[in-house]
Amino acid sequence: MSRIDATFAALREQGRTAVIPYVACGDPFADATVDILLALAEGGADVIELGVPFSDPMADGPVIQKASERALARGIGTVQVLRAVREFRARDAATPVVLMGYANPIEAYDLAHGKGGFVRDAAAAGVDGVLVVDYPPEEAVEFTTRLKAAGLAPIFLLAPTSTEARMKQVGEVANGYVYYVSLKGVTGAGNLDTDAVARAVPRIRQHVKVPVGVGFGIRDAASAKAVAAVADAVVIGSALIQCLEALPRDRVAEGARQFMAGIRSAVDEVRKA
Repeated sequence: MSRIDATFAALREQGRTAVIPYVACGDPFADATVDILLALAEGGADVIELGVPFSDPMADGPVIQKASERALARGIGTVQVLRAVREFRARDAATPVVLMGYANPIEAYDLAHGKGGFVRDAAAAGVDGVLVVDYPPEEAVEFTTRLKAAGLAPIFLLAPTSTEARMKQVGEVANGYVYYVSLKGVTGAGNLDTDAVARAVPRIRQHVKVPVGVGFGIRDAASAKAVAAVADAVVIGSALIQCLEALPRDRVAEGARQFMAGIRSAVDEVRKA
C-alpha cells in the first residue's frame, strides 16, 4: 500500500479528515524548504503538496504566483525540488509528498535528463504523487501510465464546471486522491461557498473511488473546519504562504508548525461516523 493510501485508510478508520498544506519549494527562503516540510509534518499535516516553481501558472492566484517568482529568482527549479524531497525523506519516511505544478517544467526536465527522467527521479527521491494542472487525463495517458508503473499517484483536478463524463473519466485513472477546485477562480480567492462544496462532493463520489480533497479558497480554521465536514481532505496553500512570507528565516519553521497545528486542531473537531 502506498503512503498516500495508507494515510487515508488510517484517517478513515479514525473518522478524521486529512489536512494537506501547500508550499512553494524555495519560498520564502531557498534553504528553508526542508525545515518547513518537517515542521508541517510535526504540526499535523497528513500529506504535503510541494509546488514546483513555474513562471506562467494558469491556476495560481497572486500569493502563490509571487511565491513562485521569488523561488525562481533564487534559482529554484525541478532539480532543487527533487533534492528537497530527498532531504526531507531522509528525515521523514512516513509523510506523503505530492508535487504540484505544470507541464512545462516536467517536459523541460525530460529534455535535459532523458525521456521519463522526471518520473524516474521523482520516484527515487521519495515523491508519492504528482498533480500537473495542465495535464487533463486525455492528454496525459503516457505520463499517467509512467507514474503508475513507478508507484506514483497521478492526481487530477475537478471543478464546479466538471461534467459527469469528466468526473467518470478522472475516476477511471486517478490514484491517491482527487483535488476538487471549490470555486471558479484561482488559488486564494475568498468566495468559498461551503454549501456548494457539500452538494458537489457526493456527486464526485458517485464516479470517483479515491478520496476527495477540496482546495482553493480555504483561508483559515473556520473554512477548513466547514470543508472537513464534507470532504476527505482539506487543502490549504495561499494562507500558509502569506503566513510564512512575513517571517524571518529563524522563525519560519516554527511559524509553519504553529499554522499547521491550528488548522489541524480545527479540522479534528469534525468527527465522521
